[in-house]
Amino acid sequence: MRQKLKYIFLLLMCLSVQAAFAQYGTRTNPRNLPTRDTARRQEKQMTDDQLLDSLRRKEENKKDSVVFSSKFIRVTNERLLNDSTQLFPIDTGITNFEIYSPLIDPRSPRIHLGNIGLSQRPLLFEPSRTIGFDLGLHALDIYALKPQDINYYNTRVPYTKLTLYNAFGGSAIQLFNIVHTQNIKPNWNIGFNLNFNGSKGFYNYNNVLGQNVSDLNASIFTWYESKSKRYNLLANLLFNNLKAPETGSILNDSVFTSTNVNNAFSKDRAAVRLPYSYENWNDKGLYIKQFYYLGRIDSLNKGKDNSKILPTQRVSHTLHISNSRYLYKQSGVDTYNVFPDYYYSNNRSRDSTVVTHIQNEFSYSFYLRSKSVKFVKNELKLDLGLVHDFYSYNQYVSDTTLNQYGAKYIHQDKVQHNTFQDITLKAKLGYRFSDRIALDADFRQIAQGRDFGNYLYDAKLTLAGGQKTGKIVLEAYSQNSSPPLVYNNWISNHYIFHNDFSNQKTTSASFNYINNALQIDLKAEYFLISNYLYFTAQDGGSDVRPAQLGSSINLLKISLGKNFAYRSLHFDNYVVYQKTDYQNTLRTPEVYAYSSLYVNRVLLNVLHASMGINGRYNTEYVAPSYAPGLGQFYNGANVTFSSYPIFGVFFKATLQRTNLFVAYDYINQRAWSKGYYTVNRYPQQDAILKFGVSWTFYN
Repeated sequence: MRQKLKYIFLLLMCLSVQAAFAQYGTRTNPRNLPTRDTARRQEKQMTDDQLLDSLRRKEENKKDSVVFSSKFIRVTNERLLNDSTQLFPIDTGITNFEIYSPLIDPRSPRIHLGNIGLSQRPLLFEPSRTIGFDLGLHALDIYALKPQDINYYNTRVPYTKLTLYNAFGGSAIQLFNIVHTQNIKPNWNIGFNLNFNGSKGFYNYNNVLGQNVSDLNASIFTWYESKSKRYNLLANLLFNNLKAPETGSILNDSVFTSTNVNNAFSKDRAAVRLPYSYENWNDKGLYIKQFYYLGRIDSLNKGKDNSKILPTQRVSHTLHISNSRYLYKQSGVDTYNVFPDYYYSNNRSRDSTVVTHIQNEFSYSFYLRSKSVKFVKNELKLDLGLVHDFYSYNQYVSDTTLNQYGAKYIHQDKVQHNTFQDITLKAKLGYRFSDRIALDADFRQIAQGRDFGNYLYDAKLTLAGGQKTGKIVLEAYSQNSSPPLVYNNWISNHYIFHNDFSNQKTTSASFNYINNALQIDLKAEYFLISNYLYFTAQDGGSDVRPAQLGSSINLLKISLGKNFAYRSLHFDNYVVYQKTDYQNTLRTPEVYAYSSLYVNRVLLNVLHASMGINGRYNTEYVAPSYAPGLGQFYNGANVTFSSYPIFGVFFKATLQRTNLFVAYDYINQRAWSKGYYTVNRYPQQDAILKFGVSWTFYN
């Protein structure tokens, strides 16, 4: 019997090996590997169209041979489909693969409470360019999936991508992502996204499960394009469930500064000020966008990767329905006076805000161009739109009352309700004098409703030279926006605000020089901000409250990106200088710098690898504080922390259909200091060894 089992097991192994090799095909020339997608080499190189024809013949059960690769996958998004139909090959490279977290984006760095998934805000000055109703809660925004974040695909074979990021020997970082998409018809694609974040961070209270980050993003999306190329439908269903601890920081405020080493202190068991406290954001949404091309349809770069379908007229309709709930839970007595006061309960908070939003947008676009489309020139574009927004919001708090028998019981009490609508008029005007001169203008004005008078006017002039000359982009905008709800009218267990603040106004002008040949990106921006809104408190106090600055703020921001390359050696740099007359109010550093020095190599003729070191640095600034239960960063204690460079080393590579990296962050910890802060009382991450793996499947 054992002999029979042995032969059966051997047969199964042979079949498994044969199936595994059949998936990837046979490489006959291992020395030439332009991408990580290894297709079978043939004597005659086929074009993309020939490969697609070959695939169609295979699907018709005819004898054929083709190895599926990224050549059969095209991707686009809503922005690229705004005025034409554009598709691009998917990105299978490893550029910035190790920069997986939005907290460590080199060009948009963040301050945060210590780990991915926790509350954050930009380190540098990055004003919001939105108008209309705003709840004012944005601390977890970058972790949420939004309709505009969805990519849409056109695939000839099913496409799946699995990505994992984790820390070696621990659970401080735990991220997993799934993307799957396929065409159910040649002109109809469906797919889904799943994102998981279970990172526990570096400081947590092990006895409380609620102190661990638990995020889930899910979406189902589809793109349908009629055979005539005139009608397009984009649709997605979104679900976000974000859970983040609100600990009030650890009790040990001198974890990095104390000269006494306490061996009994354990970071993963660090006591916190609010051990039973967290925020939970839940969002569900349906997004449908339809557009139809009228009149003549032109094609640009037909048959190429960057081909476009250019309409002469277009009508579109967008429907967006969303329901969002923002919940804060806290149990137990506030022993360490994290909150300024309580209004309903001294040992229990269940503050929730529920917002329902229904948006309908109608637009008409007109394009006037010559029939010659070798390149678009002398083109006039006009977009006219009407947007109707319906909002309904409710606020609830947990309160104790007496029932009919005189017994106390806890219930959710609705303390605020409002229903309203806004009507916004939109217009875009663009004129392309040639392939080197373009003028664009964008106007948005709320003409009726709660936020009547809000506007955003933007104008942009692009002057482009040759490839070696680069281009100049001149831009200016003016914005008038209503105060967010949390500033003017807010009711919760620990914070109640009733104010009548004025609209905040922002005027900006910028100059941007971009030269891809020299790898230079220089930008100078000037901002004039009136009626600036922010949160503040007494020095060292917890009486957090909104405030409005009576004077105007002037801010100059200059950023420079410059990359150097010599053979396989690369040196990428990005530097920002900011200067304002209200540095203590904005609380951002004057100088920020990021650099990455790395070398690219092909190892063993098959492994495309990159290894190097990166570092970031910002000058000292007065650190903001954070208010649990309110979800806002505020100007509290005047604390300035020492600032040192943060270095990390990395190795990343691509092999066939797999990308991977290994990185050691904050490798210089204890060289100059034991650690660092970006927010008062919230220590940042320690040195950590981490890895990431991405697998791609085309079947």
